[in-house]
Amino acid sequence: MMRIDLHSHSSVSDGTDPPREVLRYAVAAGLDVLALTDHDTVAGHAAAASGLPNGLTLVPGMELSCVHAGASVHVLAYLFDPASSELAEQLRRIRDDRFTRAHTMVQRLRAAGVGVTWERVCELAGDIAGEDGPTVVGRPHVARAVVEAGAAADVQDAFDRWIGSGRPAHVARYALEPVRAVSLIAAAGGVSVLAHPARGEGSAAGAVPVELVERMARAGLAGIEVDHPSHTATERRNWRGVAVDLGLVVTGASDDHGALTDHRLGCETTHPEAYASLVDSATGAEPVTV
Repeated sequence: MMRIDLHSHSSVSDGTDPPREVLRYAVAAGLDVLALTDHDTVAGHAAAASGLPNGLTLVPGMELSCVHAGASVHVLAYLFDPASSELAEQLRRIRDDRFTRAHTMVQRLRAAGVGVTWERVCELAGDIAGEDGPTVVGRPHVARAVVEAGAAADVQDAFDRWIGSGRPAHVARYALEPVRAVSLIAAAGGVSVLAHPARGEGSAAGAVPVELVERMARAGLAGIEVDHPSHTATERRNWRGVAVDLGLVVTGASDDHGALTDHRLGCETTHPEAYASLVDSATGAEPVTV
């Protein structure tokens, strides 16, 4: 059976490896299909396509930042036309806001006595991105600078102590409403899947409300990422039931971020029939093969 992983990140956003290196890890993991889904950007697609190994199919994608009732919701977008004007404008606005947000966080950290600098945050982002970026400077880069400054034990501690929701240096960001995001992706010829729904950052319940998913489905949501490394067995059963009830496909993926997630590409996969359904529904772009 084909091995398909529909959620991965490169150093163009907050992974540790350049796009071409991500593809090499995918081959080593025995994958047949990989979606590159960096946060709010398609900047890694060209480099990935130019270095695509024989036998591996690349699905151009993106993880779109959304917010609902103050909680983060992530939508995976596949096979859309990145030149679609309204979607492209929203992506530009989201990316610009990430820079502004990160800069403001640095200012708040410095005011609190944490010895970080904006120059170092940008250096960290550039060092990680290497030849392919970065196009995004965000909280993970700020967190690494906090760790370097000795104000946190590790990246997660930096989030928990300083820059996570409700913490002293946290700054709200611009993000799309999820139903609108699904509509924009559909208008660009793409298909959308709700990412890791049991882990909605900032939500007291820790999960995306089913009522919201129902509205997203009516707007064109195609699937739910049920099989995710952070989901428990109970959460998987619950969300698989939601997908069945709403007539949505079930996907699985690693959400790999390179060294930050121990290079776990292929630890969760999508069934070929679910993948075929997503591809058949898309009109904006096609999977890339050599």
